[in-house]
Amino acid sequence: MATLYAKLGVSQDATLEEIKRAYRKAAMKWHPDRNVGHEDAARATFQEIKDAYALLSDENQRKVYDSVYEQEMRRWEALHKRQQEKEAERARKAQAAAQAEYAQMVGVAMRFADEGHNRDVLFGVLLGRNCNADVAQRIADSVWALQKSRRAEHDEQSANTDQFADADQTSNAADATDISPELAEQAARSPSQAQAATTKHSKPSHEARAGNLFDSLWQGFFGVRS
Repeated sequence: MATLYAKLGVSQDATLEEIKRAYRKAAMKWHPDRNVGHEDAARATFQEIKDAYALLSDENQRKVYDSVYEQEMRRWEALHKRQQEKEAERARKAQAAAQAEYAQMVGVAMRFADEGHNRDVLFGVLLGRNCNADVAQRIADSVWALQKSRRAEHDEQSANTDQFADADQTSNAADATDISPELAEQAARSPSQAQAATTKHSKPSHEARAGNLFDSLWQGFFGVRS
């Protein structure tokens, strides 16, 4: 909001002498005779300068102007603040709506990816939902990359599970081959006796392995064998 002070190029607390000097300088600059070819624009500006000086050079009129200007400034600032608040609220609503729409498009892409469709299908489905092309491309790429990562992780877990299962079967088969013919014969006669015999047979071997493990740890830590 341009003020009368601004038209003369002085501050609001300028003295009367400063206002007079500024008026003479501005009047010389914008006098129509000094602006050949631009007389109309110069004449209008020159008249504004004369009106500003006439009001500000009168002490009583200047006081009234300052009071009215201050009131108008408060009203303008309040109005400007309300407008800013309304614009900020509209921006928040627009952002929330955009985020909700984006989340919805991601959900659609995830659903079609879970059904086994490839990246191009995801992109086409999003375009069919009136999704922006650039946004649709980013969503399709991200969801497809995530889906591939999930599948790779699932395949790796399945492979590890199968590997563990094969190892357990191999271990069980090896344990079965360690049973002596006498134990097998006892198992055929009495399962309980065979279990006891097996436990008795395997205990020394277990203790021997434990002792060897202890010796290895002791030697690894201290460099000597107990």
